[in-house]
Parts: sequence; C-alpha cells; structure tokens
Amino acid sequence: MQGNLYEIDIRSILQLIELGQRTGQLFVEAHSFHKSPQLGRNHTGKNLSWFVFFLNGEIVYATDSDNSLLRLSDYLRHYQVKVQVTEEERACLEVLNAPEYAYLWTLLEQNIIDPIQARSIIYNLVQETLFDLLNLQQGSFVFAVGSALTPQLTTLEITPLLSKIVKQVQQWKQLYPYIQSPEQFPILTDIVNLRSSLPAVTVNKLQHWASGQTSLRQLARYLNRNIVTVAKAIYPYVQQGWVHLVDSDTTELLTNQQDKTLSLQENHKQRILCIDDTLSICTHIEKILQTQGYEAIAITNPLEALTRVFQFQPDLIFCDIAMPELTGYEICEMLRHSQAFRNIPVIMLTAKEGFFDRVRATMVGATDYLTKPFGHTELVILVERYLNYSRGEVIKQTQHLLI
Repeated sequence: MQGNLYEIDIRSILQLIELGQRTGQLFVEAHSFHKSPQLGRNHTGKNLSWFVFFLNGEIVYATDSDNSLLRLSDYLRHYQVKVQVTEEERACLEVLNAPEYAYLWTLLEQNIIDPIQARSIIYNLVQETLFDLLNLQQGSFVFAVGSALTPQLTTLEITPLLSKIVKQVQQWKQLYPYIQSPEQFPILTDIVNLRSSLPAVTVNKLQHWASGQTSLRQLARYLNRNIVTVAKAIYPYVQQGWVHLVDSDTTELLTNQQDKTLSLQENHKQRILCIDDTLSICTHIEKILQTQGYEAIAITNPLEALTRVFQFQPDLIFCDIAMPELTGYEICEMLRHSQAFRNIPVIMLTAKEGFFDRVRATMVGATDYLTKPFGHTELVILVERYLNYSRGEVIKQTQHLLI
C-alpha cells in the first residue's frame, strides 16, 4: 500500500492497517514548508520522515527521521536518567532500524528504568509521532508488510489513540497564529506585567522554562505532558505579549532576545515593518524608508508577519487591508490585544478610500490610513508624524484623522 496524502489521509491509512490487522512498517515523507499552522518545524526546506511499526494492526512503536537519542533523552529526564552512550555503542545503534527503541531496551535490561516507565515513554513517543502525522496535509507514504519489530514491550490499539490525538490536533489549531509550532522557543518579554498579574511561584516557573533554550515540545517531554496541554497553559501569556515564541533558526534571538526586548537601547534605529501581499509595494516602501535612515523590512505573507513582528519589534507598522489568509483588520486587532503592541502606530494601506473602511479601521485600533498609490514625500511625512511622538500619545492624538 502506497500513495499520496492528498488522496488518503493518515487517519484513514491507520484505520485500514488496524482493520486488516497488518504487521509491518509505515513510512511517511513530507517536504517541510514555512510557518504552517499545522507543522511549523524545520523551516529549512528539507524532507521530513516518520516510521510507525505495527503488530497485528496495533502500534508497537513510532519515531521520526532523527536517529539521534535526543527525543528519548528528553523523556528520560523526567525520570532523572541521563543518556550515556559510548562511541562504540553509538556506532552499533546507528545501523539499527530504530536506535531509540533499541537503547530503551538496553536501559530496561540494565534495570536503569522499569517496564512501567518504558511503556510510558513508548506511549509518549507514539503520541508525539502521530500528532505530527495527523497534522500533515501533504506528503507520500508506503506501508510495507513484514516481520514485527522485536522484542515488543507493549502494543497500542489504534482507534482509541486516534480519537485522543485527533482532539488534540483540533485544540492545537485553535491556538494559531499565536502558537504555530511545537518547536518554537518561549521567551519572557514583560516580566513587570507577569509579576503584577501572577503568583510569584508561577512567574518563577515561567522564568525557568521560558529562557529561549527550551522548545514547547521539549517542555512537554520534561513535564511528561502532551504538547497541547503545555501550549494551552502558556497561550494566555503569549496572547498578552508577555511571552514571545521564536523559531529554532533564530540563534541570536534565543540567546539575546530577553535582554533586547526588556531594555530598548536609546540609540537604536527606528524600525518599521510593512505587511503587504503585493511585492512591488513592499519593495517600494522598504527602499524609501531605508534611504531615510530607518531600519525597514517588508513581508508579503501575513501569517509569517505575525511571527516576525515579535522578533523585529517595530516602532511603526504599515499593513495592507486586503490580503489572503488574514486581512489587515484581523492583524491589527490581534496586535491591539497584545500588551507589547497595544500602542504601536499601525497605518492601514488600501487601494480604495472610503468612509466605512476608515470606520472599521478605527474599530480595530488602526492609527491612520494611507491610500495607494502614494508618493515618496507623502510616505515619509506620515512616518515622521508618528515616530516623533511617544507611542501612548500617538493613539490618543490621531484617531480623529481616520474619520
């Protein structure tokens, strides 16, 4: 059995394997894509793959394409067990089809962990793998009938497992766009509001885990909780802008973001972000502002922009109204619900000028309105008007300009 995921989804494939009581191995491959609400990890454009092992229609074990022991090491940390592998042992494990599974059995044989702990780890590994697979929307698969993975410590029925994880996937999608990937790293950005709103114990826990060094997925493993439970716990703070999530490829952010966001440098260039799905508009604005000495970036993907706005920390935002996936109104409204961007000047861009557009822009918290096409001078004057005021004064003094 083989095919593409646009012809048949992972859930149906698993149900067919269960119905046929098949023994063998399922291999799934997908090309990673950027900033997805479903699977946001590994934005490098490489192929991702997963393996699921079956015995008589039940799951024995599941893993991803990473043959390291990092995933297992995270789960063992919950039991205060460290992975200690010699070079010789590592070389032997690497030639195996499932090195993680083999090492788990080694720990069992050495009485470092007991069977109950091992079963719990396998259950979590399978859940994590199926969570990623059920989020996939594209890719290919091959199911090969063959001998079972041995020895077996446990087998898991597919139907109850699917029922549980499908609910998790549905809950996970509701957290988007504030939380986009299990591989994002939480960083504290507003310790003052956190301390004034939360118990000291909770703040201390957040400071410990939200340091930019631990991903949401790692945190779930350390705490022995599923990823949705952890994400929902941190979601309100991300929504408020008190905690930001950054991607694994932003190395500098992971080490310096807290210091940069908690204390702005007085001599930094003023930063301007432009969000418009028309590339020519983005390029036009970017070039004009850069020649004026501003640090400016433009983004054509509105979903990507929501992540980049937290990383870039702009002093002013231009945002097109009519965009696919997310409108400018929706983006502005989301930003106004964030403590960090509540008072940032947001100037709406539109190809038409109308009273109702201005009223709606006012309702979602927009600061001003710029009609396309616009000239060099008009753009610069508008930017200087708002960046010469404090952020709090801008919102108060200029809302009347919209209507």
